[in-house]
Amino acid sequence: MLINNKKFDLRVYVCITSINPLRIYIYKEGLVRLATEEYSNNKKILNNPFVHLTNYSINKHNKDLNFGAKETKTKD
Repeated sequence: MLINNKKFDLRVYVCITSINPLRIYIYKEGLVRLATEEYSNNKKILNNPFVHLTNYSINKHNKDLNFGAKETKTKD
């Protein structure tokens, strides 16, 4: 599965408060991490970590990473 042709991982957080009886709470918020380059199974890019890994600590070093527009303050 890909999102916009990029690999991703999805984290869903739960809290287990009891084993017997089993009681699990699922948090409404989770976390999605995306790779910074489009996925391809081309052997030439097999060693490119920006295609295959979703870790921010790795992808922040991608020179093509776009953090988006900077937030600007507006006067009311």
